[in-house]
Amino acid sequence: MYRLVKPVFFKFDPENVHYFVVKRLKWFHDYFPLGKTILRSSFDIHLKGLEREVFGLKFRNPVGLAAGFDKNGEYVEALSNLGFGFIEVGTVTPLPQPGNDKPRMFRLEEDEALINRMGFNNKGVDVMAERLRLLKQKEPQIIVGGNIGKNKSTPNEDATSDYIKCFDRLFDVVDYFVVNVSSPNTPGLRALQEKEPLKELLHTLQQRNRKNDISRPILLKIAPDLTNEQLDDIVEIVKETGIAGVIATNTTIDRNGLYTEEKLKSETGGLSGKPLAKRSTEVIRYLSEKSNKSFPIIGVGGIHSPADAQEKIDAGAALVQLYTGFIYEGPGLIKRICKALA
Repeated sequence: MYRLVKPVFFKFDPENVHYFVVKRLKWFHDYFPLGKTILRSSFDIHLKGLEREVFGLKFRNPVGLAAGFDKNGEYVEALSNLGFGFIEVGTVTPLPQPGNDKPRMFRLEEDEALINRMGFNNKGVDVMAERLRLLKQKEPQIIVGGNIGKNKSTPNEDATSDYIKCFDRLFDVVDYFVVNVSSPNTPGLRALQEKEPLKELLHTLQQRNRKNDISRPILLKIAPDLTNEQLDDIVEIVKETGIAGVIATNTTIDRNGLYTEEKLKSETGGLSGKPLAKRSTEVIRYLSEKSNKSFPIIGVGGIHSPADAQEKIDAGAALVQLYTGFIYEGPGLIKRICKALA
């Protein structure tokens, strides 16, 4: 079915098509008679051997949806019934913000890739928190990760306060947190990946975390463009701050080896999809080996097939996430990966 409709979808603006599709998915799930049942029977899968326990959470399968697809936590229940083992929402910021000017998402079809410069467009953490509170009352078994960031207008020296606001507001309604300092689409954000500001930010969040009766796993999402020396710093920082793990990787600013016409590939923003596969796997393997597998890694970047997912796991990933591969291959990809892993 997806192969029939995909050529039609790909004739239109990627961002407009995205919202057209997810809104109709939610309507079908919530209001169409037997809609939820149809989605579950078509896409969901329950096989022995798929369960994973990672950073204290029990995942029904290791295939998740990466942040950026559901920025405001509006479609979590419908998406989970496509077979995902967990859903990561966001990136969310304390205050609502519109993001960067449109157009801000581009398909590189020859490369099976996307370039986006969305810029953390979202409705703000209060809207997300209320939405997730209602979801958790209804479907507490769905594992939800909260990907948190800073507002564009917040200077880097005040960034920690933005992350704390998001952390405190979402603490009761998410199962784990992801600290996003690696998006290339917020000016100056990647400077927070430098060793000292990153340690300060993560130490502060962990102190906040330990004040509660329970704590939430905190993960760090890193860029694929870091050097080995910077990755060594990441390993040291994870051990020193005691955070739960790393997500490798975010989108890349590298454009080497693309087949797409020069005008399109020169668009600013983060590149995702197949061209990112090799580098993200290299980062996963490096972190896993350098740390002696001392912390879990969620692998993301260029997963378009079961073999791609297996490659990430063989490199050291405990879980994987989809985004661009999900767009290019359709929802059947989740089930195919799960069957192969089982």
